[in-house]
Amino acid sequence: MRLYLVDGTYELFRAHFGAPPAYAPDGRAVGAVKGLVQSLLLLLKDPDVTHLACAFDHVVESFRNELFAGYKTGEGVPEELLAQFPLAEEAASALGIVVWPMTEFEADDALATAVANFAGQPGFDQVVVCTPDKDLAQVVRGNEVVCLDRRRNITLDEAGVWAKFGVGPASIPDYLALVGDAADGIPGISGWGAKASSSVLARYEHIERIPVDASDWEGVSIRGAACVASNLAESRKDALLYRELATLRSDVPLAEDLDDLFWRGVPQKRFEAFCSDLGLDRLIDAPTRWL
Repeated sequence: MRLYLVDGTYELFRAHFGAPPAYAPDGRAVGAVKGLVQSLLLLLKDPDVTHLACAFDHVVESFRNELFAGYKTGEGVPEELLAQFPLAEEAASALGIVVWPMTEFEADDALATAVANFAGQPGFDQVVVCTPDKDLAQVVRGNEVVCLDRRRNITLDEAGVWAKFGVGPASIPDYLALVGDAADGIPGISGWGAKASSSVLARYEHIERIPVDASDWEGVSIRGAACVASNLAESRKDALLYRELATLRSDVPLAEDLDDLFWRGVPQKRFEAFCSDLGLDRLIDAPTRWL
């Protein structure tokens, strides 16, 4: 058996920017929610999907905004998309899926916590985290916990993380701290591009283990090493903060146990009412298993 953990916020954004607009009878924009429902219904058709949950950013901001003023906010997110955040949670719940709406934490933290709570449970072969988000690469473990990019049908196991980033899952927060992550507002450290970061972290794994002087680096050869090392020495405090921002939390208070994540089917009356309210009548007959 497999446990599927869905990055609902990513799915909602993907649907908004990849599907045509749609509107409810009362004029509300529902195109992103419609695309989300279609995407989740497709996932639920897979017989391997017996247990799953879906995490959402109920609001864009989190505790990380208190740590760093430059961290991502809702600025620049289309208003009609922001307005669909609560509807997206309702949609997943109407499909009979356990929903984790995050306020203090982020959706990624909920997914990381679920991995920590449920990976390795008896009878489960794999935890599949449905997202292409590079942050989640840090939770990958061998072939036991993998990331699935559903759009491109690419599965990332631990060997895949090494191949893609040049570092192992444990070094992903350090890698993002050095390289930066524009999507999250993490600026990175000057001179530390992907090649330099992967080369050094492949040897030293974590920022605090990197010798201050490049002449002390063993088995690492990169162009401009002295300058790169100097930049890190001058910004080491910033780098450690950025790593904290990129490190997913595994202590989100999730109330459910594994049995609660068993998907029993779509609650018919609730789903029909939800679709009718939003004018999504063509989706009413789409589920293949009713509760």
